[in-house]
Amino acid sequence: MSLIPRGKAFDPFSLDLTDPFDGFPFGSGGSSSFFPSFPRASSETAAFAGARIDWKETPEAHVFKADVPGLKKEEVKVEVEDGNVLQISGERNKEQEEKTGTWHRVERSSGKFLRRFRLPDNAKADQIKAAMENGLLTVTVPKKEVKKPEVKSIQISG
Repeated sequence: MSLIPRGKAFDPFSLDLTDPFDGFPFGSGGSSSFFPSFPRASSETAAFAGARIDWKETPEAHVFKADVPGLKKEEVKVEVEDGNVLQISGERNKEQEEKTGTWHRVERSSGKFLRRFRLPDNAKADQIKAAMENGLLTVTVPKKEVKKPEVKSIQISG
């Protein structure tokens, strides 16, 4: 059992940019030349930027499932970069303020999200399929068949 929170776990295949100095007193967005600077999401995009995605490997495929509630399939993009990087992105627009009502609470997030995953060598990147139903995006990346090594028996003399 892992005691690392899900959002902080190390994922060697994820290409998301994170700030390792986030929360430290010297910060990362300041003018200090001693520490690297990382781009930060604006407050408008921060809440939606980390779209939750599960990655499951089955004997036949790698299956990615992303929660994208309220988005239409036209608002989500699934792309492959450099032949082996799966990129899932989209945008939820902020609801336009109406002059006839008063907002008491705004909790639903809006903005852009972008997630990237380096696909393993056994992925068939040219046969990826994506489907969306009820706010759940499912991306299926078929796997190449694993060739069993050829075994040749050698006669032992003597």
